[in-house]
Amino acid sequence: MTDFPDRFLDLTEILVSHRETWERFEIESSQLVGGRPLVRFVGINNREEASRLTNRDLAVSADQLIELAPDTHYIFDIIGCEVVDYESKQTLGEVVDVRRYPANDVYLIKTDQGQEVLFPAVKDLVTKIDTQQKKIFVRSAGLFDGNDEKTEK
Repeated sequence: MTDFPDRFLDLTEILVSHRETWERFEIESSQLVGGRPLVRFVGINNREEASRLTNRDLAVSADQLIELAPDTHYIFDIIGCEVVDYESKQTLGEVVDVRRYPANDVYLIKTDQGQEVLFPAVKDLVTKIDTQQKKIFVRSAGLFDGNDEKTEK
């Protein structure tokens, strides 16, 4: 998943998931086809060799990340953030997933009670994202009203 598919054109290597680890592959060539990257790896010379890489995740090392515009964040920085009500300062839960939709992203928040709440990631409701402190401050807009046992932090 990337918002920058053209980044593959400049990469010389990439990490490919393999069970619980990552394998480093050298890139022989890459091009965009229909806006999607098509990558050829050194040493992968036929369909059979390539098929063993099917359904794997690709990643780059942290030093290869593209610098984002202000007030934008990588999804991996959002997941794991504590969600705090902007006004009451009560903890509402933790972001466990980010779902991407055309209109806006939606945070899947798991409360301390085990409930899952879908929360729209829009500027009117998300007041501050602090990925260093792993906290997201929101106007809860009644979306957590069923969550009576909020923890104050």
